[in-house]
Amino acid sequence: MSYKEDINIQNLPQHVAIIMDGNGRWAKSRGEERTYGHRNAIQAVRDAINACNEIHIPYLTLYTFSSENWNRPKDEVDTLMSLLSETLLKEAEEIYTKGLRMHVIGDVDSLPELVRDQLNNLIDLTKHNTKGNLILALSYGSQKEILSAVKQISQKVKAGELDADAIDEAVFEQHLYTKDFPPVDLMIRTSGEIRISNFLLWQIAYAELQFLDILWPDFNKEVFFKCIVDYQNKERRYGKTSEQLQEN
Repeated sequence: MSYKEDINIQNLPQHVAIIMDGNGRWAKSRGEERTYGHRNAIQAVRDAINACNEIHIPYLTLYTFSSENWNRPKDEVDTLMSLLSETLLKEAEEIYTKGLRMHVIGDVDSLPELVRDQLNNLIDLTKHNTKGNLILALSYGSQKEILSAVKQISQKVKAGELDADAIDEAVFEQHLYTKDFPPVDLMIRTSGEIRISNFLLWQIAYAELQFLDILWPDFNKEVFFKCIVDYQNKERRYGKTSEQLQEN
């Protein structure tokens, strides 16, 4: 029996974010180079996307390449960029056919020109799709995102376009990369590491966090569905008591 059968479709997270970690360790455990793990992680990405699509979760954000990942060995970075380009080319039609709309968050200008062009083409191709939103975090760092928002707001205050007293959570969120997306409800990280790694620090304020012991290439739809079942077994109180929630 699949965990999918236990999912309550009336209580789905609206936004799931995944830190896809463990490709290098997966490859090394098989006596291969780290890049072997990256290449064998594509099916796990497909499974995550397809699982969301099957149960109609409207937003999925994948931590694809962090701002800190530029510090990895050049040959690994080059392979990752090449693999990203190759994957975008191969998967574009499938993403479009599934009715998904593509988005990108992060410092896109730092990506190779070919990758930027492919991303822009896919964003344009899928801009009218309405069956789900696939968000790739590329050259992304949450601290940089937050600093960028602070600078934008400061400039508006300085120019007299915004009253400092009017700054609240909603105003701040409108200056983040994710301004068009809801907050994250569920964040999943593979590989057994228990840390956030500079990912969506503002957006996961009230998210349920799940840290899985499996490495990313071993992730599949059944693992994803189990994460959703576990999420639904949690009580999300947002600072309230259980009794208050029951009263409401």
